[in-house]
Amino acid sequence: MRWALLFLVAALAGCGRGQVQEYRVAKELTPAQPSAMPAGHPDTSGTAPSALQYKRPAEWQDAPLGEMRAASFRVAGKDGKQADVSAIPLPGLAGSDLDNVNRWRGQVGLPGVSEAELATLAQTVEIAGQPAKLYEQAGANAGSGEKNRILAAITRRDGAAWFFKMTGDDGLVAEQKPAFVEFLKSVSFSAPGAQAQLPPSHPPIDGGSMMAPAAAAAASGQTKPNWDVPSGWKEIPGGQFLVAKFALTGAANAQASVNVSMSPGDGGGLSANVSRWRGQLGLGPEAEADLAKDLQSLELPGGKATLADITGQDARTGQKARLVAVVVPRSGETWFYKLMGDAQIVEREKDAFMKFVQTVKY
Repeated sequence: MRWALLFLVAALAGCGRGQVQEYRVAKELTPAQPSAMPAGHPDTSGTAPSALQYKRPAEWQDAPLGEMRAASFRVAGKDGKQADVSAIPLPGLAGSDLDNVNRWRGQVGLPGVSEAELATLAQTVEIAGQPAKLYEQAGANAGSGEKNRILAAITRRDGAAWFFKMTGDDGLVAEQKPAFVEFLKSVSFSAPGAQAQLPPSHPPIDGGSMMAPAAAAAASGQTKPNWDVPSGWKEIPGGQFLVAKFALTGAANAQASVNVSMSPGDGGGLSANVSRWRGQLGLGPEAEADLAKDLQSLELPGGKATLADITGQDARTGQKARLVAVVVPRSGETWFYKLMGDAQIVEREKDAFMKFVQTVKY
C-alpha cells in the first residue's frame, strides 16, 4: 500500500527582483487506497494547499532549495563575501530556543548561554503579523577563522516550527540585517498548516507531526534494511529523521555516531549535503569545481555509491572531528550512511563502517 505526495510549485507572475513570491504544496492520498495512512494518522483527504508568501529583497538572489528548505537565497557582497538565507519548517517544537541558539553559537565558535542569558539576546520581530524572536550571534568559523554572523528567527504555528536564518560574512550579514527584518515582516501563510513548497528531500508535515523515514518506508510497503552491526556499536533512538542510529565511544569520553537515513529523490543533491556536512565540521562552503576532492566513487553489492571523507573541527569542543559518509541512490530514493564525531574514533571505526554499509540488504 502506498500513499503519494504531490508537490505543486506555483510562482506568482513577475517574481523578479523585489517581487512577492508564493509557493504551494498539496498532499493527495490515492482514493483507492485509504488504508495507506498509518493508524492514528490525521485525515488529509480534502486538505487544501498551503502557501508561504514573502517579498524578496531586491539584492537577494534565488538559490536552489536543497535539503529541507522551503525558501533559499544567496546574498553577494564586496570582495567575494557571501551570505545564505533559508526558511525551513520542522514538525512540533523542533527543540527549545535555548537548544537552537546554543547550536548556532557553536557554529560561530561561541560558548553556550543559560536560560537567563538567552532572554537578554532575544530581539522582537514580526513574522506573518505575529511577534517572533530574532537571535543574532557573531563569532568566527572554527575551521577558517573568518568572522561570521548568524541571524535566526523562530516562529511556531499549526504544529510546526519555522526557522528563518541568514548566515555568512560578519560584515555582510550585519549590513543586511534591515533587509532580513523587512523580509520577515513580508512573510505570510495563506492557509492553515503553513506548508511551503517543500523540496523532494523534505519529509511531509501532517497535522503537526512528521513521519520518520522508517515509518514512511513502512507506509510505502518497504521494510528497514537488513545489515550486520559491528561489535561494539550500540543502537540508540535516532529521532524522527533517522532510520537507525548507533553510538560509539572512545577514550576520555570521546564520542562518534553512525546515522542512517533515507530521503525521497536525490535527498537534496550531493553538493547541498556536502556543504551542510562541511558546516557541521566548522568548514566554509566549497566551490562546485572543488567538490570532487571530498568525494570518490564506491562500488557496493547493490550498485554504485559515493563516499565522502571530510575532516574539520567540533565547534563545541574545539577538538578535531571527521565525517565519513556513503550516499546510496536507489530507484527514486537516496540512503545516507554517516559516521561522524571524534577523529580518532572515526579512524578506528572506518573499516567496520565500510563493511557495515556493504552488508546492507534492502
